[in-house]
Amino acid sequence: MMNNTAVRIAQLRVRRGRTRVFDGVDLTIPRGQITGLLGPSGCGKTTLLRAIVGVQRIESGEVTVLGEPGGSRELRHRVAYGTQGAAVYGDLTVRQNLAYAAALLRAPRADVDRVLDEVGLRPQAGQLVESLSGGQSTRVSLGMALIGAPEVIVLDEPTVGLDPVLRAELWTLFRALADRGVTMIVSSHVMDEAQRCDRLLLLREGRIIADTTPRALLEDTGTTEPEAAFLALIERDRAEDGAGAPRSRREARERGEARERGEGATE
Repeated sequence: MMNNTAVRIAQLRVRRGRTRVFDGVDLTIPRGQITGLLGPSGCGKTTLLRAIVGVQRIESGEVTVLGEPGGSRELRHRVAYGTQGAAVYGDLTVRQNLAYAAALLRAPRADVDRVLDEVGLRPQAGQLVESLSGGQSTRVSLGMALIGAPEVIVLDEPTVGLDPVLRAELWTLFRALADRGVTMIVSSHVMDEAQRCDRLLLLREGRIIADTTPRALLEDTGTTEPEAAFLALIERDRAEDGAGAPRSRREARERGEARERGEGATE
């Protein structure tokens, strides 16, 4: 029987300079669902996603994806990663970018046309990426991640800068991918996108403060909107953590030194 676990993280510890981003995170993500990773800028979302795909240097702990160590060669064709911003070649056309990705992954040629339709860029297929709008460039970058048949797709804030209509279209695509068995891990700081996920992981200052579902999140906080629910959880966490004070003098010193060096960005 196939293991239903897509990602397993045990006691993950990560440092950026002298700042500890994660100090023993444990997490399990099931297959075939949309898992939303939400939280404010600087909470550690990007660092966690980078650890899952194997491009983040970790201090200690284990990250396993589809039964293999994160970032291992065996996962090259099974895991796709869409970074923040557009990771594309501006001097190539949309089609050329996608064809290049298909060649690297040895994917079928038909994948290029499929992805052009999925991200709504067939009319722009022959345009240079540098001539596209910011939102269109983001869609090209997303398309690169959809080439091949990845079992796990990790997307870092894929809807940033997109208009509401396109955002809704992309979330419809994410749902269709999950419905056919693809594991979607999507980070966002837009709280209303939480309602489109099967499961929610809410981060604050490098800690998972809630592992829940959209319905349970609202019921637990007695709110009707995800943003209000998240704010309520932050206030609850602050109260449990001594009104928001650093948990140790050592941590306070580390954060102060990091701010002086400009190392505080850990999103």
